[in-house]
Amino acid sequence: MILYPAIDLKDGKAVRLLRGEMDHATVFNDDPAAQAMDFVTAGCAWLHLVDLNGAFAGQPVNAAPVEAILRACKVPAQLGGGIRDMATIEAWLSRGLTRVILGTVAVENPALVRAAARAFPGQVAVGIDARGGRVATRGWARDSGVDATDLARSFEDAGVAAIIYTDINRDGAMQGPNIKATAALAHAVRIPVIASGGVSSLDDLIALRDCGAALDGAISGRALYDGALDLKAALAALRT
Repeated sequence: MILYPAIDLKDGKAVRLLRGEMDHATVFNDDPAAQAMDFVTAGCAWLHLVDLNGAFAGQPVNAAPVEAILRACKVPAQLGGGIRDMATIEAWLSRGLTRVILGTVAVENPALVRAAARAFPGQVAVGIDARGGRVATRGWARDSGVDATDLARSFEDAGVAAIIYTDINRDGAMQGPNIKATAALAHAVRIPVIASGGVSSLDDLIALRDCGAALDGAISGRALYDGALDLKAALAALRT
């Protein structure tokens, strides 16, 4: 199981939100590229990036720090937030991004997800961000009314590389991931699932790894910044 350190970008800085609330952002590093290099130096194999401003604006806003990270770090990176048309997908992948994450458009324009997955095999993931089992879009500000599992199943034949499942109520709260819901989703689809939201300790990671579903990975942010989760120790534990 891959551990993806998260770098959430707001106003050009690396931050963490509490349950997706933009007004509850804690700045952890003014230099996101330096933060990314710290994670890479510790041994991570992937980076997970989110353009928070872009998620609300519907277009890339934090392009400069993302590009700085891509220049500085040689590990693959995935990015979500504000990616809602084919031109933006093509632009990011041409700049060295390994994988784009499509969230809002997975609900509002599923045909784009399918077209992108065909055009860029292995480089398109679907981000399913759920609150109470229902998908939230537009930077988690809008309840779509769509069931998370139903949305995931609708892309079974689309060729997407992964589903990134976030329990919004757990995100940044340091209360542990929603293991039951994550495992249930992973059992419901054949697409690889990456867990996100609430991973706050090594025990949480081990619990996800051993949940009975073959999860592809887990994303952690605040716990790494706060020191509750040591990246080197976590990577070593997952290797064994």
